[in-house]
Amino acid sequence: MFKQSLVIAFLLLLLPCALVAQADDSLKQVPADSVDTRAEAPKKDTTVITVKDTDTSRWSPGKRAAVYSAIFPGAGQVYNKKYWKLPLVYGALAFPTYTFVDNLNWFNKTRFAFNTLTKIVNSQYRDSTGYDQIDPKLIPIVDRGDLNGLKNYRNDFRRNVDYSVLGFLALWGLNVIDAAVDGHLRDFNISDDLSLQIKPGYMPIANTTGVGVVLNIGKNHVNRVNSGR
Repeated sequence: MFKQSLVIAFLLLLLPCALVAQADDSLKQVPADSVDTRAEAPKKDTTVITVKDTDTSRWSPGKRAAVYSAIFPGAGQVYNKKYWKLPLVYGALAFPTYTFVDNLNWFNKTRFAFNTLTKIVNSQYRDSTGYDQIDPKLIPIVDRGDLNGLKNYRNDFRRNVDYSVLGFLALWGLNVIDAAVDGHLRDFNISDDLSLQIKPGYMPIANTTGVGVVLNIGKNHVNRVNSGR
């Protein structure tokens, strides 16, 4: 009986130690996903930087020729090796340039004559109004005191000046368009080998043979027209 009591007492002494040891083990065995001890990986920069393509070496021949002609008339035609068009370009632009200069000159003359005649009418004196500086072709109009006539001439020349500018800009634009079209067509192969031949042909749709008319346009363009029997 004494031995049994001694064993029970020993077991009671060991029970608190076992509980303490179990508690320590439970603290040590922490789940791996409960505490994240790893350093957060740096985020990658996903910003997309768009760079505008300004490399003029990648321009098409048409775009390059158009830019050249827009900067300087005829430069696009030279780039396209259409040298025979240069006289046409400069001749077309020379006409509105001449009309602009001529109409601007006469506009200034008629305006001066109109202002001078206005002063003469108001002061009744010609000597101090610049009468001797009026263009000889306008003297008869001034002598008869035709203010409305001078005014109409002045307005007409002013309108012609505006038309000359518009014409010059329009012809400059045509020069750019012509260079652009030639630039796009400079790599287009146009052969002088245009031949029409009659050859045997086969029509797979109708499953028949017949005589075909072959039209050759260049080296790589063949159009076939078949006529069944």
